[in-house]
Amino acid sequence: MSNILVEQQQKVAGVRFHRVGKLYNFDYSAYAELQINDYVIVETARGRQMGQVVSFAVAEDTGREYKPILRPATPRDLALKQHWEMQEADALDQCKAKARQLGGFGDCKFVAAHYNFDGTMLTFLFSAEDKINTSRLASELGRIFTASEVEVRQIGPRDVAKLLGGFGACGQERCCSTFLTDFSPISIKMAKMQGISLNPSEITGMCGRLRCCLVYEYEQYVEARKHLPKRNKRIGTPHGEGKVIDVHPLQDAVTVIVEDTRYFLKREELIPLDEWEALQKKAGEPCTKHGDGPCECGAKPGKKQSSDTDE
Repeated sequence: MSNILVEQQQKVAGVRFHRVGKLYNFDYSAYAELQINDYVIVETARGRQMGQVVSFAVAEDTGREYKPILRPATPRDLALKQHWEMQEADALDQCKAKARQLGGFGDCKFVAAHYNFDGTMLTFLFSAEDKINTSRLASELGRIFTASEVEVRQIGPRDVAKLLGGFGACGQERCCSTFLTDFSPISIKMAKMQGISLNPSEITGMCGRLRCCLVYEYEQYVEARKHLPKRNKRIGTPHGEGKVIDVHPLQDAVTVIVEDTRYFLKREELIPLDEWEALQKKAGEPCTKHGDGPCECGAKPGKKQSSDTDE
């Protein structure tokens, strides 16, 4: 019965259109022989595109109708793709020249031109701080590139960094250019929670926005801080009463100053101040068995016991 159910489940192929891009699912039931890394032709909101199969999976949304893969890419399709990719640099130069001629695009940074695999669509990508009306530029470019449907699209600074690639402040290739397929919302709160300096050079990426890596360990810091005292809180320690001066969430520890000495203490070594004060008070009380003065015999508080020598 379970085998029949598995067979009835819709299977989809995950297709990616760029090396580090989002994954889109398509029905591949008409081409069951497809394999990972095969190129396929599919219909998208931006017309026919060529993508690469990177995964196979059972569809999570059983009520959704997935678009079918039109066909596997042919050697001719791959040759066309390579041909049009070689024209992209020249197309971008012509776009920049036309923008200068028309004027009004001084704040725009044109970063890429992308043909689809057969050259029927040409998309120019640019970034700018403000929203720019590109209808006139698109119309003029359409007169130049008559064989293609032209689109001029504005993208954000993170998308620009993703396209250009390069290295981040850590010395490694930028995350956005190597494995990030989506950009998560990032706030200054994430840097504060992790104790990172709020100096712009410390928290800002090459794109001029908050670094994507600020989100990687944020949840772990939030969870770890729930079990540790906050900075400046008074706390009991094996060395006496102290004040927390630094918190180390991922090490499950804090730095405490007791009088003029600093101690690095794990969470299990810390005692809530009220509990620590109660223990100190109890330690200073006279022994219930041996009379006045501190004692370590372990006698429980209560009525003073009679000595065997008492008459």
